[in-house]
Amino acid sequence: MSQPTEPQLPKDEIPESLVRRRMIKSFGWFALAAAVPVGVYEWITHSVGAQGIKRPFRKVLEANEQVARTYFSDNHLVRTFPVEQATKKARINGYDGLKSPIPEDWKLQIDRKDNQPLMLTVDDVKALPKHEIVYEFKCIEGWSQVQHWGGARLSDFLEKYKLGTRSGNAPNPDNTNDLFNYVGMETPDKGYYVGIDMESALHPQTLLAYELNGQPLNAPHGAPLRLIIPVKYGVKNLKRIGRIFFADEKPRDFWAERGYDYYVGL
Repeated sequence: MSQPTEPQLPKDEIPESLVRRRMIKSFGWFALAAAVPVGVYEWITHSVGAQGIKRPFRKVLEANEQVARTYFSDNHLVRTFPVEQATKKARINGYDGLKSPIPEDWKLQIDRKDNQPLMLTVDDVKALPKHEIVYEFKCIEGWSQVQHWGGARLSDFLEKYKLGTRSGNAPNPDNTNDLFNYVGMETPDKGYYVGIDMESALHPQTLLAYELNGQPLNAPHGAPLRLIIPVKYGVKNLKRIGRIFFADEKPRDFWAERGYDYYVGL
């Protein structure tokens, strides 16, 4: 049985009460449609901030991170290339943290549990086994380039100096309860800083790099020592490391504070 419909009267014969009813109905539907996006907008704009952006957006990025972590593995290696395929002039990805000259007395400061920082030179890093990698460096801005880097594995460095653990022993990837969750790094002038999950720090392709194309790093590329972490986009590859520390909570991160993904894994 069909539903009754309002009579279709000539315009000049439509009762005023019917006109008002139609107007109220139309306005009600319009208000309902508008309320949803406006309500969402109000909810987002009045929500508490989290690491540089509104919490709802940060929650989405954190969900993306959890998905990425499910397939991360030390056995997952980024693709490498023959050294002759490396570009001869590596592109520079930003100058934040490099705007002042390299300190003449530069040393790498490592914060430890006993509050006695470990101060090391680049020669201390060079004393570790050298590893080279030719891979596709990827920038979050959309460009990429095959580059040739040399240095010591960060995992070897942490093992040598017994860093990154609560016990003060050398890190054992199988004993995750003893590992801090994050590694924090910053430039000497504190103008740039990153936080990196410990799993990525211990990845076998992650380097404390001191060479590019077989030559010592220059200032724009992060001399005297920088991070090369192929499983992350370029924003995590901190240049001119001045300080390294370890934490269970996420350390400050320059671009995460500006609304980017904290994890930025490939």
